[in-house]
Amino acid sequence: MSPATFTVMCSANASSPRRWDGTPARSPRSRSLRVAPDSPTRLVRSAQPGRCPDCGNRIDLYPRTDSDDRAVGLHPQELPVAAVPAVSRWHVSSGIAHPAHDGTPWCRIPHTALCPARSAPAALTPQLAALRRHLALHTRRLINNGTLTTPAAPPPPQRTESCRPARPVAHLLGVRYIASHPIDAIQCVAQTRQRHRCTRPVLDDQAPHGTWTLAPATLVNRRSRPVETMAVYDLTHLAFAEQMRWRHQHCPGHAASSAADLALTEWEPFDARLHHQHIHQRLPHSGHRQNHRT
Repeated sequence: MSPATFTVMCSANASSPRRWDGTPARSPRSRSLRVAPDSPTRLVRSAQPGRCPDCGNRIDLYPRTDSDDRAVGLHPQELPVAAVPAVSRWHVSSGIAHPAHDGTPWCRIPHTALCPARSAPAALTPQLAALRRHLALHTRRLINNGTLTTPAAPPPPQRTESCRPARPVAHLLGVRYIASHPIDAIQCVAQTRQRHRCTRPVLDDQAPHGTWTLAPATLVNRRSRPVETMAVYDLTHLAFAEQMRWRHQHCPGHAASSAADLALTEWEPFDARLHHQHIHQRLPHSGHRQNHRT
């Protein structure tokens, strides 16, 4: 038996795992995602994954640097710069999406430019047209499998205002914000120990709560009729730390936690001209009582 063969045979009984040829079998160390010290957000370095509600395809949600406060949904993969028009080129730096090219041969593109549920842009290169057809086939498979359902027609507008605003207006830290969900349905965005998004709501019976009040509106609606008052969920009487908890969209358990956020906050600065359809001129529950559970 040669020394080389003896060495290989002995290595099979060694404590360190090895392959059949004697080379060490080392698996890459798994690293947990964490918030970088220089990151301007509390989100981990990877983007917030999601799916387009219209076509069901995957998107990556990033905070953006332009004037729009909403997160931008980018196509998950990078594309060659030559295949993307200049107006549709984005790049990501430190977890933030920038609507410009960074000089590299690759760039990102907004999902809206490829979404098969939307009208195709006029300037569509052959590479983007082929990618759009691929996404359309995936959407068709989701519909056939019953995974994706086409949105139903919106109900006819009612003359009576809803007693539970779908997108309530809240006043905190001296600014009016509009939420994406009712007050009692706003979910915490922090990460749990199981690395999932916290399922607890921001509103908690054991924590101080806001009050519904009628506050003056600063602008007018589209029909140019003055709106004297509007229903606002007022949080300005709470302590500063409690208002910051609401602004960061954390439940009381994650109020002082250093855990990362797995989702972007859903607050949007309120603009009476843009959000005039969400202005309600009476308090929830017909104004008989100001219950914090809308």
